[in-house]
Amino acid sequence: MTERWIVVGLGNPGPQYERTRHNVGQMVLDDLAARTGQKFTVHKQTRTQMVETRLRPGGPRLVLVKPMSYMNLSGGPVASVLKFFGATLENLVVVHDEVDIDFDAIKLKRGGGEGGHNGLRDISKACGSKDYLRVRVGVGRPPGRMDTADFVLKPFTSTEQADLPLLLERSADAVEQIIDHGLTAAQNAVHAR
Repeated sequence: MTERWIVVGLGNPGPQYERTRHNVGQMVLDDLAARTGQKFTVHKQTRTQMVETRLRPGGPRLVLVKPMSYMNLSGGPVASVLKFFGATLENLVVVHDEVDIDFDAIKLKRGGGEGGHNGLRDISKACGSKDYLRVRVGVGRPPGRMDTADFVLKPFTSTEQADLPLLLERSADAVEQIIDHGLTAAQNAVHAR
């Protein structure tokens, strides 16, 4: 049986959230889908938008998933997708925004804490484990005393907007590196930057 990877991009539904920091995970998945010339379609059974594809002919099967729930309710849709495809956490990659990392930086890891990220917390709860791969896309810390929840729901600054396409491309590359070469080799390549 051909290996299958489930890649989830976290975010909130609706046009008001599309270009916010909290939705950077879904933006990365849009980049991956565009690389394969595919468009997301609604998968009602799992309450997600989904693309089934391969990054290259003969490569592993890839299911790109954007939950249609709000961020803090991401677990149900993710658990539904895993069940639908008979997939395990071993091949689950979650792409998400990370305030504890500077804007423009990317960190990769498996498992560990959720760092106050409600989307990750809900996935860990619904899946019964924290042991899945994460592509942590840095969005930086809020300025001054701004509340973190308010900060991640705001759009990127004009300066960040200029650098955002490259950050999305590099994050999508990081997903591909995990799938093609494994976590350790991907970490060596991505973290060395």
